[in-house]
Amino acid sequence: MKRSEINKTIKAADDFIGRFSFALPPFAHWTLENWKAVGHECDEIRDNMLGWDITDYGLGKFDEVGLVLITIRNGNQNMSQYKKSYAEKLLISQEGQVCPMHFHWNKMEDIINRGGGIMVMKLYNADENENLSDTDVIVVCDGVKKTVPAGTELELRPGESVTLSPYLYHAFWAKVGTGPVLIGEVSQCNDDNTDNRFYEPMGRFPNIVEDEKPFRLLCNEYPVPI
Repeated sequence: MKRSEINKTIKAADDFIGRFSFALPPFAHWTLENWKAVGHECDEIRDNMLGWDITDYGLGKFDEVGLVLITIRNGNQNMSQYKKSYAEKLLISQEGQVCPMHFHWNKMEDIINRGGGIMVMKLYNADENENLSDTDVIVVCDGVKKTVPAGTELELRPGESVTLSPYLYHAFWAKVGTGPVLIGEVSQCNDDNTDNRFYEPMGRFPNIVEDEKPFRLLCNEYPVPI
């Protein structure tokens, strides 16, 4: 992705989030200069990758396969000083833009439609070889257990949610004709470096072409103080 595309996407995402009267934490607004001025007191933000995460999964087709995320809080399973066992994110999915099929080996999460359009989520169990299984899928939607056929496309309207267990494949997008969706994620600790199993091999973070200065740094770009 070009840095100019990332900058434009962050500005539009900030405006979209503001439409729902959701206030982001201070670090979401820090510039590169702000980051250069802070020290190890901000290690929790760096180590746990809080902040903006704009990804095209390394495919170079952001409008088709991509997602906007901002990690608001997170623990760290690999560092004993961070005791939080939970994480919270906001995500934005556009019409025609898919978050590709994947599961997590360790993380359980609730995915919530916080507002906007209708979110569609396609579900499969993983079999013993981590392929898509044809077995029925058992999920819980807002406290109600459901059994659905493999490949079912759940439609979640604003306020509705689904609980995803480890090894449950899922892909999601905004239903065409309903508008973009503001999505919430409440989960166990999130580790995007080691806990994502994509059905089709792909990256997690974009390859960036630096055609202009960053408006905001992404969560994997923070400078480390001396």
